[in-house]
Amino acid sequence: MTDLQTQIESSTSDDVRAVLQRHFELMRATSPAESCHVMDPDAVLEADVVIVGARRDGQLLAVGGLKAIGPDHGELKSMHTLQEARGQGAGKHVLRALLKHAQTMGFTKVSLETGSDSPFEPARQMYQAHGFNECPPFADYVKDPLSVFMTRTL
Repeated sequence: MTDLQTQIESSTSDDVRAVLQRHFELMRATSPAESCHVMDPDAVLEADVVIVGARRDGQLLAVGGLKAIGPDHGELKSMHTLQEARGQGAGKHVLRALLKHAQTMGFTKVSLETGSDSPFEPARQMYQAHGFNECPPFADYVKDPLSVFMTRTL
């Protein structure tokens, strides 16, 4: 098995759109609409989100996005590892690459919103292991029992 490679991806490429679509559908099936903050793939295109992907042998295994929400503040969006690739480190590679990219963009803080129930526990653990801590809602978010808000400084 070869190493994972991370790179900035085009959100218009077919495989990136397919992973974003799988993420969108999973999030919509997991959370009620009023508590689901997932961006549909077309909205990712329109929002000027930087997409990073993790690939092995050219196959896309995971993606994640970084969106500016302030002059020095970024938000992680659409973090998703394909079910068949989970446990292989692809999500961690994407997260690390996004944090490095956030620094190059001049961000001093990166935040995220994720789910509060058990299917989101592995993601919350990964974020905590990378220095994220729970925080109050940020940007346009409001307190929601189905959401966990996390942030870290860079």
